[in-house]
Amino acid sequence: MRFCSTTLGCKVNQFETGAMAGILISRGHTQVKQGEGCDVCIINTCAVTAESARKSRQLIRRLRKIEPGALIAVCGCFSQLEPATAKALGADLIGGSGNRREFALEIERIAAEDTGDKDTGGNTGGRFCCVDPFEELPPGGGATTRTRALLKIQDGCDNFCAYCIVPYVRGRVRSLPIERAAEQARLLDEQGFREIVVTGIEIASYGKTGELPSVAKAIADAAPRARIRLGSLDPRIVTEDFCGALAAIPNLCDHFHLSLQSGCDETLRRMGRKYSARDVLDSIKQLRRCFPDCGITADLITGFPGETDAEFELTMRLIRQAGFSGMHIFPYSPRPGTRAAAMPEQVEKNVRIRRARTAAAAAEQMSRDFIAGQTGKTVEVLFERKRDGLWTGHSGNYLEVTVKSGGGKNQIYPVKITGAENGVVTGEILVSR
Repeated sequence: MRFCSTTLGCKVNQFETGAMAGILISRGHTQVKQGEGCDVCIINTCAVTAESARKSRQLIRRLRKIEPGALIAVCGCFSQLEPATAKALGADLIGGSGNRREFALEIERIAAEDTGDKDTGGNTGGRFCCVDPFEELPPGGGATTRTRALLKIQDGCDNFCAYCIVPYVRGRVRSLPIERAAEQARLLDEQGFREIVVTGIEIASYGKTGELPSVAKAIADAAPRARIRLGSLDPRIVTEDFCGALAAIPNLCDHFHLSLQSGCDETLRRMGRKYSARDVLDSIKQLRRCFPDCGITADLITGFPGETDAEFELTMRLIRQAGFSGMHIFPYSPRPGTRAAAMPEQVEKNVRIRRARTAAAAAEQMSRDFIAGQTGKTVEVLFERKRDGLWTGHSGNYLEVTVKSGGGKNQIYPVKITGAENGVVTGEILVSR
């Protein structure tokens, strides 16, 4: 069987698509690119925003045209939420957000029958929906090289924020047991991965009892040749004790991504977030106390329902005070089925976009300031690719660095940051290995 796979959305989706591909490859099937004559097209969809749902619909239609004779197997959050829509768009086999291994085996079974009639009846009794307990899948999902691997340790969310559909399509929090997380990390280390990205829908809730530092240490101990990078963090868990525990892990990357969303207490309250702007600043202070040169990035939503000019200015004041090294900024997109979509005082689209641009301009300046502060310092860079004779990779604090000489795929070198040219951070390797 020849199959292709496409992923929309988050790193968890990337991990799960890679895991399904790995299962099929281990059973003798061949992964190819779209348009190369596939027997099966696997589409892992996203529904976190209205835009991601639109892209999911578009992708199903497009692959139906590109590979008209293929089995179109659709899974993920969009098809969990709207299986009938996926069916109407041309999906032959419809899964949801769970039971990925069984979904892969069902693909194999249907493709082997080769009856010429690819209509399977869609989602058969919800067999592929979110599952409890945690579904363990082969580690390394989503990795296309031997450089960086994903390790999923958690699924689901209990927060039920006003703008988010995820708890309804991913279910409640469940976690990979700590000993299994360590075992998966050991396998990735043995396979030669030099970085492990610890991911999940909401990893701050791992174990539900503040166990993220413990599982991070277990992963780091099991994979001593790899560096460990954490996924997105809820500011509430970033306490003095939390930072101190992480600082004791020698191979932990000094890069932390905060799920900020807003810097205004009133906006955060309407969003259903359970922290304040002061909590965010306190968490940043603790991180920089333990990791002086760390990169701190954040997510931000502009134009949430009810956000006034004054509230947005409070957010701008906070992000400037925070001095983030990078930001992901999104104008609010109403997601049908969420509380926020039905809220009064929806902000005009052009205002949402204008505020996003304002925040992005501030974020770009903060990024330049961070690079300037790193110039002359030495960082460890994991090199990932070579382009036009130049090697590029990422430092532990998540600077993308390019060197004019030296480097090597999947190699970590000490690099002195020399500056930035046309938006590209440049450096010099200090010691060849």
